Amino acid sequence: MSAEKPAAPHTLDGLFRPRSVAVIGASRRPGSLGRSLLRNLFLFEFEGKVFPVNPRADVILSSKAYRSVLEIPDDVDLAIIIVPRDHTLRALEECGLKGVKGVVVISSGFREVGGEGLERERRAVEICRRYGMRMIGPNCMGIINTEEGVRLNATFSPTMPRPGRIGFLSQSGAMGVAILNHARSLGLGISMFASMGNKADVSGNDLLEYWEGDEGTRLVLMYLESFGNPRKFTQIARRLTRKKPVIAVKSGRTAAGAAAAASHTGALAGSDVAVDALLSQCGVLRADSVEDLFDMALAFTSQSLPRGNRVAVLTDAGGPAIMATDALPSAGLVMAELSAETKAALAADLSPDASVKNPIDMLGHSNHIDYARCLDLVLADVNVDAVIALYVPPVADEAIPVARAIADGSGTSDKPVLCVFMARDEVLDSVKREFGARLPIYEFPESAVQALGAMVRYEAMLERDPGTTPVFDVDRETAAGVFRAVKDGDRKNLTLDESRQVFEAYGIPFAKSRLCRSREELAELAGDVGYPMVIKITSPDIIHKTDVGGVIAGIRSFEEAQDAFDRVMARAEALVPAPRIDGVLLQEMRENAQEMIVGVTTDLNFGPLLMAGLGGIFVEVLKDVAFRIHPITDRDASAMIEGLRGAPLLRGLRGRPPLCVDAYVDALLRVSQLVSDHECILELDINPFMVAVEAEQCMAVDGRIRIDPELL
Repeated sequence: MSAEKPAAPHTLDGLFRPRSVAVIGASRRPGSLGRSLLRNLFLFEFEGKVFPVNPRADVILSSKAYRSVLEIPDDVDLAIIIVPRDHTLRALEECGLKGVKGVVVISSGFREVGGEGLERERRAVEICRRYGMRMIGPNCMGIINTEEGVRLNATFSPTMPRPGRIGFLSQSGAMGVAILNHARSLGLGISMFASMGNKADVSGNDLLEYWEGDEGTRLVLMYLESFGNPRKFTQIARRLTRKKPVIAVKSGRTAAGAAAAASHTGALAGSDVAVDALLSQCGVLRADSVEDLFDMALAFTSQSLPRGNRVAVLTDAGGPAIMATDALPSAGLVMAELSAETKAALAADLSPDASVKNPIDMLGHSNHIDYARCLDLVLADVNVDAVIALYVPPVADEAIPVARAIADGSGTSDKPVLCVFMARDEVLDSVKREFGARLPIYEFPESAVQALGAMVRYEAMLERDPGTTPVFDVDRETAAGVFRAVKDGDRKNLTLDESRQVFEAYGIPFAKSRLCRSREELAELAGDVGYPMVIKITSPDIIHKTDVGGVIAGIRSFEEAQDAFDRVMARAEALVPAPRIDGVLLQEMRENAQEMIVGVTTDLNFGPLLMAGLGGIFVEVLKDVAFRIHPITDRDASAMIEGLRGAPLLRGLRGRPPLCVDAYVDALLRVSQLVSDHECILELDINPFMVAVEAEQCMAVDGRIRIDPELL
């Protein structure tokens, strides 16, 4: 039987698993980056050869120095470049001639400064591609691999990382230094770390793919400032998160430009909405801050995933237990209902004044023996999925024994145990030093609750079917013909009647409608539509009809229809500047249904975003909406609806029958296909889409589409 072939080397192995490193720009000067980085290679005990390169030095840190990488007699796998920007291109060229596999360019002065820097970066990438080298940077702080047999610390960080299972990607060098320092203080170990800098060659997506297949990396943390290729990120992250958790903190949350949007969807979609949608679809857990990022990492690195969201709180102090209890609902957690057997066993040895209901308050005199016994009992309860153990030390000497009891107890169960020590800094620090590798230890209850909530969400994502993207039988050519007619008319906004034609071509039911161009046509068309009815002004120049009084509902007779026709026409004709008026739309009125919205807007970086939510005239006030990156699956559509605050309105509330949510899901998926088939669509609203009890009663009653004619 033939031996199994070794895995083929990855293109990034030259960066993260080198057998030799050249430091181009190594320096004797104390405090310089070139000296700090070279020193870190030695201090971390890099397993390969190290070659300092400096044309003005013979020896640096007791190692022979070379004038150029070309003078090094051995092969060089990795080169770290820390030279002034005007010398970087020459250094890269020499690395290529030497046959270097990977380069990390610490030097700045590239795209981040604009002007000549842009051209300098373009040439750097061209050199790397010509010689087949992979490059991280420029303008970065370096890379780390703690793997046994490599032990590479090619950064200028003053903090030596602990070996561990966390892959950490940072787009900021300054944040990278702080991140490594904080990770060590928390006892978190790093498998690999990369400061990406300008991402001129190796991107964050490349690194995620690399870590996807790395057995030494079990958790991925990311500090992000931007997405280079969101669509590729989506593909990679969806695979990766099925194998290992990914937690990200994204800077730059502010929104700009939404006020100029023509649609409700565009007005609601700020710059951060796309990021939330993208990460949610991919299964990436989003942290609100770097502190939250590490809080989550503490839990994921030392505890098993919970099988549900039922939490028991074990404490020696009532106040912190109340804080934890109050925080549970916002994290998607619930208080576990302890079994009668568990409560009886707890009461057997605890003080009569103790509370054996959840939260379990053992009172302030409790010691490590109480914690050990009670924790075992609670973990054995089939109604409990996870435990948060809270401790407020009455005396400092008891902190270590209690922490040991909790750590030992958590090690006997596959249920996660998170610990909160509300103690003085020196007591908390001593507990973290001794037990931080075995227990996630927090200072406040809310931090533990939020971290546990993230674990529950991740477990639910793993259990969830990702769904499929259905393909419907539609009349694509009819929709395309409408778009061409709009372009020929030198317009971007479709009229309501044109929008209706497009929606109906894609199988989205639209309320019975007739375009009435004159008062003389009113009698015949009104009789055709029937009562009750809605009358709406139709004009390519009026986007939001209700804003100008162009909609009158509840019309129940021909006389009321005549009056409504006159009023909406008069209001439209009085507008300045005078709009083009096609007439009014007579439309059947759907009563006893819930108003919802289906929307699309286009983000410059992420492409089309789909929106679902409560609709009607108050959509921008209520803002009860959910977004996803296009295209969506049937599971995405359902999750959007489930996440709405108003979801109970659809499920049936206070005796009302449940509504036909499937019809609304179908409309979302058909709009997703519409956007896939016609890239000219920039914005789209179906508002409202009426969701009724019966599927045949669910339909769109208003809509608008804006296109980019240049994309036809």
